[in-house]
Amino acid sequence: MQKLSLQQKLLQKLSPQQIQVIKLLELPTMQLEQRIKKELEENPVLELERSSSEDIDDDYNGDLKSNSDSDNEEFSVDDYLNEEDIPSYKYQANNYSSDDKTQEMPLTEGASFHEILMEQLSLIDLNDEEMILAENIVGNIDEDGYLRRDLESIMDDLLFMQNIHTDEDELAKVLSKIQTLDPSGVGASDLRECLLLQLLRKNASDPVIAVATELIKDHFDEFSKKHYDKLIKRLDIDDEMLKDAIQEVLKLNPKPGSSFSNTIGRTSQAIIPDFILELVDGELVLSLNQRNVPELRVNNTYSNILKDYKATGRKSSSQQKDTALFVKQKLDSAKWFIDAVRQRQQTLLLVMNAIINYQREYFMDGDETKIRPMILKDIADRTGLDVSTISRVSNSKYIQTHFGTFQVKYFFSEAMQKDDGEEVSTREIKQILKEFIEGENKKKPLTDQKLSDILKSKSYNVARRTIAKYREQMGYPVARLRKEI
Repeated sequence: MQKLSLQQKLLQKLSPQQIQVIKLLELPTMQLEQRIKKELEENPVLELERSSSEDIDDDYNGDLKSNSDSDNEEFSVDDYLNEEDIPSYKYQANNYSSDDKTQEMPLTEGASFHEILMEQLSLIDLNDEEMILAENIVGNIDEDGYLRRDLESIMDDLLFMQNIHTDEDELAKVLSKIQTLDPSGVGASDLRECLLLQLLRKNASDPVIAVATELIKDHFDEFSKKHYDKLIKRLDIDDEMLKDAIQEVLKLNPKPGSSFSNTIGRTSQAIIPDFILELVDGELVLSLNQRNVPELRVNNTYSNILKDYKATGRKSSSQQKDTALFVKQKLDSAKWFIDAVRQRQQTLLLVMNAIINYQREYFMDGDETKIRPMILKDIADRTGLDVSTISRVSNSKYIQTHFGTFQVKYFFSEAMQKDDGEEVSTREIKQILKEFIEGENKKKPLTDQKLSDILKSKSYNVARRTIAKYREQMGYPVARLRKEI
C-alpha cells in the first residue's frame, strides 16, 4: 500500500560558492592562470584591475583584454539590444597595403621513430613480399626499439588480416635485415639481444669488446646479478679487464628507439612555485607567487545597466528584463569568482605560514635532519581548518626557498621514536641512510641488516624490513646490485 508522508531532515550540502572555492584551492598557480583567463573570456562583467596591468604578461594584455576600455564610453541598454544591427564593416580593420608581402613561418615537425625505420627499409635489398613482411614487423616495434611480440603472433596477424602465408624462418630472415638498421640494437626481443646487437657492430678484434660480447652472450645472468668473482674465474681475466668490459657495456643504449623518438608533442611542464620564501635579515618572509595572476574587478558599465533597469521599473520591455536578468547572473557569478580567488589566497597563506612556523628550524638553513615529524592533522589543528583542506593545499603546490624548490607535501612525514623517547621524522632517518649508502665501500656495500645495526648504534631503533622499505623508496637497489669492482 502506498501513502504520502512529510519528513524533516538535516543535511549538509555544499553551496555552488563553496564548491568553487574548493576547486580553486586545488589548482596550482599555472592552472589558476588558465582558469582566470577562461572566466574572463566567458564572463563580460569581469575585467582586470588597471593598477595591476603593468605586471601582467603580454598574453593577458592581448587575450584577456576587458570589453570596456574606458568608463567614459557611452553604453546603454539600447546599444546592447541593437548590437546585431551594426554593419559588419565596423568590425573589420585593414592596416595592410595590397603591395605588402605576406610571409608565413613554416612549422616543421621531426620524423617519428617508425618513419625513420620505414625510410631505411627502402634502402635495403627487399622484394615486394619481404617489404610487406618488413613493414609489419616495423609496425610492431615499440617506441623503445624492441620487438616484444613473437614471430608466431605476427605470422598469425598476416594470415588473418592480409591473407599472407609465411613461416617463422622467412620472418626471422627479414627481421635480421631490420636489425641492421639504425639505431643499432633495434628489433631486439629483450635487453640481452639489444646489447649484443650493438656490440656486434663494434671492432671484434679489440680484446675489451670481445670480453664484453662474451659477457653478454654467455654470462648475462651473472653480469646482471653482479657476480663478479664468478665472471673473473669463468672468463679467466683479471679485475681490470672485467672493469673495462663492464664500462664498455654501460656505454650502450638500453632503449635505442628513445633517442630517435619524436619529442614534439611531449609535455615537459616547468615547475612554477605557488609560494616564495625568502630569508631577509634573519627572518623568513612568505609571499604568494602572483606574477601572472591578475587582480579582478567588476565592470562598472554592467552595474550601471542593472541600476538603469531598476530605475525604469515597470516601464521596461521584456527584452530589457531579459537583459537585466542576464547581467544580474553575470554580476553574481563575477562577485563569487572574485571572492573565491581571494579566499584561496588567504587559505594558502594561512596553511603555508603554519607549516613554516612548525618547521622553522628546517626552513632557516634547509638541513633535512631538522625536519620535525608532521602530519596533516598537526597543521589542521593549528589553522582550525579541515584535514581535507590541508590536503588540497599541500597537493600539487610548490614552494621556492633560498635552498631549493620543493613540493609542499614533501615537508610532511611520519614520526619514529628513538631509544631515549625523542620523536624524529622518518625523513631524517632516510637522510642518514642516504649518507651511509653513498659513503659506503662499493666493493663491499652495506647490507640492510648492517644498516639496521648502524642505526641502532645511533639510538635509531629501525628494523631490517623498514630499512629495506626506505631504501626502495629512495631508489637504491640491494647491496649485491650496488657492488662495484
